[in-house]
Amino acid sequence: MAVCEVCNNDYEMSFEVHAAGAVHTFDSIECAAQKMAPVCDNCQCRILGHGLESDGQFYCCAHCAREQGVGRLMDHA
Repeated sequence: MAVCEVCNNDYEMSFEVHAAGAVHTFDSIECAAQKMAPVCDNCQCRILGHGLESDGQFYCCAHCAREQGVGRLMDHA
């Protein structure tokens, strides 16, 4: 068993995520998303799908990017 680094649950079905040279242990997808997913710099929602990035800022959609003055980004079709 391993302890989730977000909620500290000691769970027999925990899993590891290897990213950017680090290893993270989680007990659920929810905890993994809480720790790993970027946050939209406009509305602060977790970006779980295809987000947008401009100059180190992350957005969940083109609307949020426009709200922050970044007009050149478009949502994926």
